[in-house]
Amino acid sequence: MTELLQPLFVVALLLALLAGGLWIGLALIAVAAVTLELFTPRAAGDALAMAVWGYLSSWTLTALPLFLWMGTILSKTRIAEALFAGLSPWIGRLPGGLLHANTLGSTVFAAVSGSSAATCATVGRMTLPELARRGYPDSIAVGTLAGASTLGLLIPPSIIMIVYGVAAEVSIPKLFAAGLLPGLMLAALFMGYTALWALRHPGAIPAADPPVEFLTRVRALRQLTPIALLMAAVLGSIYSGIATATEAAAIGVLGALALAGVEGSLDWRSFTESLNAACRQFSAIALILAGAAGLTLTMGYLGLPRDLAAAISALELSPWQLIAALLGFYVVLGCFLDGISVVVLTVSIIMPTVAAAGIDPLWFGVFTVIAVEMAQITPPVGFNLFVLQGMTGRELPWIARVAAPMCLVMLCAILLLWWFPQIALWLPAQMG
Repeated sequence: MTELLQPLFVVALLLALLAGGLWIGLALIAVAAVTLELFTPRAAGDALAMAVWGYLSSWTLTALPLFLWMGTILSKTRIAEALFAGLSPWIGRLPGGLLHANTLGSTVFAAVSGSSAATCATVGRMTLPELARRGYPDSIAVGTLAGASTLGLLIPPSIIMIVYGVAAEVSIPKLFAAGLLPGLMLAALFMGYTALWALRHPGAIPAADPPVEFLTRVRALRQLTPIALLMAAVLGSIYSGIATATEAAAIGVLGALALAGVEGSLDWRSFTESLNAACRQFSAIALILAGAAGLTLTMGYLGLPRDLAAAISALELSPWQLIAALLGFYVVLGCFLDGISVVVLTVSIIMPTVAAAGIDPLWFGVFTVIAVEMAQITPPVGFNLFVLQGMTGRELPWIARVAAPMCLVMLCAILLLWWFPQIALWLPAQMG
C-alpha cells in the first residue's frame, strides 16, 4: 500500500469503528495496533504499552482527576442555586434580562469545574427551568447556555488546557493565565450577543423585574462568597507561584469538601458518589488519552507528522492563513471526535509547523481551546449538545440550530485574539 493510501486507511478504519458504535478510546487503540502490525516492523504490543504508560504516568496529568473530583463535589452542593440568587439582582434590568444568568453563571462555575459538560449540566439545571417559568423563549435560553457553557474549557482551571499543556510541553500555570482574559472577553461577547438579540426581539423578552435597591443587590453578592473563596484559593495559589497546577487541584478538592461540609451537604454517601463520578469521568478520558497516545505513536512511525509538516510548509502559508486553515481543520475534526481526542491527536503533529510560523505556543493553546469549544456545539459529536438534549428533551438538530450563532461569536473572539494577541499573552508575561 502506498504512502498516500496509508493515512486514508487509518482514517477509514477509524471512522468505520466509530460508526459501528465502538468507544472512541478503544477505536483509537485498535487503529493504532492494526496500523503498526500492517505497515511497520515494530511489534504493536510493547510499542503501545510503552507509549500509553509514558503518557498516562505524567505527574502533570494528575491534576485532571483532581479537578474532576472538585467539580463533582460541587455538583452535590447548593452553590449553583446561590450563584443564581447572587447574580439575578444585578442583571434583571439589562437588555436580555435573566438570559445573562446563563453566561455569568457559566463564567463563574467554569472557574471551579474545568469541564464544559459539567458547567452546562450544573448551570442548565439551575437557569433553564427558571427562565422557562418566567416566559423566556426556549430557543435563546438553550442557545446562550450552549455557547456560554463552553467557557468551562477556556477559563482556568481547564481540563483540556492541562491536556494541551502536557502534549505541547507548555507551562500549565502560564497556559491557565493565558486563558483567563480571553475567557472573560468571550463571556462579554456572549452577553453582547444576548443584549443585541433582546433589542431586536423586544416582544420576546418578559418585562424587567422591579428595580432593586443598591444595598439589596450588594447583600445578594454574599451568596457568591463561597465560590469566590474557592476560586481565590485555586487560581491564587497557581498565579502566586505557591502551588503547581496539580497542587492547586488538591487545594480545590479540599476547598470543595470544606464548602460542602459547612453547608451540610457532605456525608459519606455524597462523598463516595462524587468520588465514583470523578473516577468514571477520568477513566473515560484516560481511555481516550491512551488511545490517542498510541495513535500518535503510530502516526510517527508512518512519518505522517513529518509529511504533514512538509506539505503545509510547501504551501508557504502566511501565519494568518495557517491559523485559518487550522481553524477549519479543528472544526471539521471536532464534528467526529471529542475535544480531548482532537487536542492529543493533533498538537504534537502541528506544533513544529506552528513554531516555524512564529506563533506563540501559549497563544496557540488559547486558539486551539476556542476552536474545540466550537466543536462542543457542532453535531454529530458535540458533547454539550448531548447534555442539553438530556436536560430539555429537544431533538439534536434543533439544539444545534439554536446554538449555531454562538459559533460566530467564538469566531469573533478568535479574530480579536489575532488582532490583539496581548489579550492572551499579557498575563503570562507578568508571571516571569
